[in-house]
Amino acid sequence: MRCLPARAYRRSRTLGPVIERDLNLPNGQVLHIYDTGPADLTVFWHHGTPNLGTPPPPLANTRGIRWVSYDRPAYGTSTPVPGRTVGSAAGLVSAVADSLGIKEFAVMGHSGGGSHAVACGALLGDRVIAVAAMATVAPFDAEGLDWFGGMHSAASLRAATAGREAKERHEASAEFDPEVFTAADHHALSGSQSWLNDVVGPAVAAGPDGLIDDDIAYVTPWGCDPARITAPTLLLHGDEDRMIPVSHSVWLAAQCPTAELRRSPGDGHISVLNRSAEALDWIIRLRDW
Repeated sequence: MRCLPARAYRRSRTLGPVIERDLNLPNGQVLHIYDTGPADLTVFWHHGTPNLGTPPPPLANTRGIRWVSYDRPAYGTSTPVPGRTVGSAAGLVSAVADSLGIKEFAVMGHSGGGSHAVACGALLGDRVIAVAAMATVAPFDAEGLDWFGGMHSAASLRAATAGREAKERHEASAEFDPEVFTAADHHALSGSQSWLNDVVGPAVAAGPDGLIDDDIAYVTPWGCDPARITAPTLLLHGDEDRMIPVSHSVWLAAQCPTAELRRSPGDGHISVLNRSAEALDWIIRLRDW
């Protein structure tokens, strides 16, 4: 799953007061993390594929919010973890939170990052106070869901189902299809969501391993059940999404007893991010109740 052509990306810009550092985990793994510093509420951001974990600039300067995130394994300076699953994110988030002395937090993500946020909600229990996921892909083994149905271009994810070698061969010659995005998506990429243009080039600068590991994780068992989420959950999805059809969030909403689905008419995979402030407001209101 490639959100934009890598050749279109610029170098990442420095984002405000975000502190970046490498976290050394007990197993020898290194995780590159981002942290905006102590605040009343912590939100863990989960990036899409292929991105770095820089918190979204349109949201990152929100007062009273501590944004914490990380580059998933094999992106940036985070070391690879072959065979990682979507559910592996829960252990990484827990380790980062422990290192920063954070007890509870909300999780938020877009695209494949939304899936990692959902997995954290399913695996970390009461530690997660809210889950907000936008344009999220459902588990590959989702019963009753035509998983590839409605995807404009599913070749990349289909290649991942055949294993790593097949996926590597696909990525060696893959070309981005701009038709996977709607006119609204392209408008957002050139305006309100142009920050995405800064987080993909660096994500694939050292090669496609992070993207490959992500896509294989999406088409293999997650290692968790979304139905086990107990925290309030918001699913935002554009009705015109050509990359991950809204049927994925419809399925997730039906499985999660705490989930609310908000479909966004006219929005595609990227333009739905224009409603990310709405998702953040929803989290803040939960905290205030």
